[in-house]
Amino acid sequence: MAQQQRDVDNVETFATQARGYGVDVSRHAPEEVEQAIAERIEPPAVGTSLPWEDVSLPPAVTTDPTTGELREAVTGVTPAALAVASYGSLVLRADDHGSEPVSLFNDLHLAVLQEADVVADMAAAFTWFGEELRETRDSAIIATGPSATADMGALVQGAHGPKRVEVLVVT
Repeated sequence: MAQQQRDVDNVETFATQARGYGVDVSRHAPEEVEQAIAERIEPPAVGTSLPWEDVSLPPAVTTDPTTGELREAVTGVTPAALAVASYGSLVLRADDHGSEPVSLFNDLHLAVLQEADVVADMAAAFTWFGEELRETRDSAIIATGPSATADMGALVQGAHGPKRVEVLVVT
């Protein structure tokens, strides 16, 4: 019971921090996720398979997209491996399914995250990195909010990644 309360507290902290960057965070039971994604996508949509048995993508999301489909997509749907509550950040793994381009090349990124995969702080995230990535030698990025740059003066969103990010937390 104490672990479940920590998970809920971490999700609340994550949602508060992420909303400060303009990220919408919503919570859904596993059986609600497919419909929640369907309601949020802006077609055309591409995605990578979600790694949980009880959560699936709607038919309108093209998995294993071609380069052309990826280029034309407005929405990208991917799983997030982890979230760091105190930063409002997502950890997105590079994988063989193409999660990295699907999460970065579209105007809208919908990230799906398990409630238990929200850790309190960066120290906990680095523990996870050491355990998960050292063994597999995989890589991951830490993304906080929509892409933004002020390289040329005024702040521009979407210059190096999605203009909007939404996170669906599976409870």
